[in-house]
Amino acid sequence: MSSHSRRKFLNNIWKGCIGMGMTGVLSSCAKGEAKVDLPIFDDVDICVLGGSCTGVFAAVRAARLGATVAVVEKQNAFGGVATNSLVNVWHSLYDVGKTQRIIAGLTQEVIDRLDERDAVERNPNPSSAYRLNSQELKIELDELVLESGIHPHLHTLFSEPYLDGDGNLTGVIVDGKSGRGIIKAKYFIDATGDGDLCYRLGLKTYTFDLLQPPTVCAHLEGLDLGVYESVLKEHGQEFNIPSGTAWGVYLPNTHVFMFAGTRVYGADCSDAGNLTKAEMEGRRQIRAIMDMMRKYGKDGNIPRLVTLPSYIGVRETRHVECLYQISDEDALYGRRFDDAIANGSYVFDLHHQDKPGLTFRHLDGTEIYSRPGFPDQVGRWREKTEVNPTFYQVPLRSLIPKKYDNVMLAGRMIDASVVAYSGIRVMVNMNQIGEAAGVTSYLAWKQGEKIKDVPAGNVRDVLREGNSIII
Repeated sequence: MSSHSRRKFLNNIWKGCIGMGMTGVLSSCAKGEAKVDLPIFDDVDICVLGGSCTGVFAAVRAARLGATVAVVEKQNAFGGVATNSLVNVWHSLYDVGKTQRIIAGLTQEVIDRLDERDAVERNPNPSSAYRLNSQELKIELDELVLESGIHPHLHTLFSEPYLDGDGNLTGVIVDGKSGRGIIKAKYFIDATGDGDLCYRLGLKTYTFDLLQPPTVCAHLEGLDLGVYESVLKEHGQEFNIPSGTAWGVYLPNTHVFMFAGTRVYGADCSDAGNLTKAEMEGRRQIRAIMDMMRKYGKDGNIPRLVTLPSYIGVRETRHVECLYQISDEDALYGRRFDDAIANGSYVFDLHHQDKPGLTFRHLDGTEIYSRPGFPDQVGRWREKTEVNPTFYQVPLRSLIPKKYDNVMLAGRMIDASVVAYSGIRVMVNMNQIGEAAGVTSYLAWKQGEKIKDVPAGNVRDVLREGNSIII
């Protein structure tokens, strides 16, 4: 079949699909590959790689403003950690004093939409303020994507950036059920979590020496968390269960408990081999936990395994060097930024690689080391003061790489130091970052500007008009 006839054939497919067809053929020369003809699967203004809530919110914001947008997701559903990894908790939308509202936007919109289906419960604990039904969230995100006119590409894996003869990023090469092809765009948002696009473009990235370890969650019935912690302390070593941390919440209006009690040490899940081992080790730990409870569970407390996730819950891999790195001091002392696009109040929680448990640092200067089955160790990371910050902020500069004028990131690859990152990384903060990336990319496309040249004030104004809280 010639390129011309193939193009005609693919264009006919395009007419029958909503953003999922093929519109042409291009030659691939990315990363020194042999020259081959590849079909164009899509041609849009903005392409978002990664369909977590962060990526979807970026896409929705840009599409609602008028850009044509594609969102590429390697799994069968949108939502990322909130759906495919089963972590059904969104943290407080208020400051630590619970008096000032600091988060709204699409986070609040999705909560309201889920509320209509009794798929969300509110909790006074700010660390689990909203408990979501992850499966309902999958469907809600589908509707949000389609309502916004976004071109969805599920079961589609990003492979390589596509560069023109001058080295400009003009597309991405993806693989899916229809084979390998190209999605063309003018601007790109890397919401892959691991910074895959930025990394494969050769942008500078870094990892910390002690990455926060990933967790395989599970849906269980019949688990008493207090009983589990006491059994783990006494018998965990027998089953080779790491003494990390254990927490969880019930799914709204069910008896199903989302359990986060595994910990995979020494895994960098941006590496294929590490990711494979981590997935399998996490599932091994779930089985070991079940076996331990079957043998030693007290008062008939023997949980039943209901569901395992389709993807391990990754806390951290590589970070991308951007125009600004958020320092620990910026976050811990609540520094205000003129280009702030997100606000957060979640505690800084450091999941350790080099010892069990985790350390919480609070904005009031207190520090707590917590380990399942052991008393908390309470201290301070700084001296007491009369006035403490009640939230921290994320500047737009920390989402903009130093190279490539049409690329920005949205997600946990954000440029932030160790402690700052441990708080910023949670979903309600990433949701806001996604919205900011979508708005910034739209404004760059609309005005024909480089991402870094879009005035932060304009981004903040448009975010505010879209019901985000900008402080």
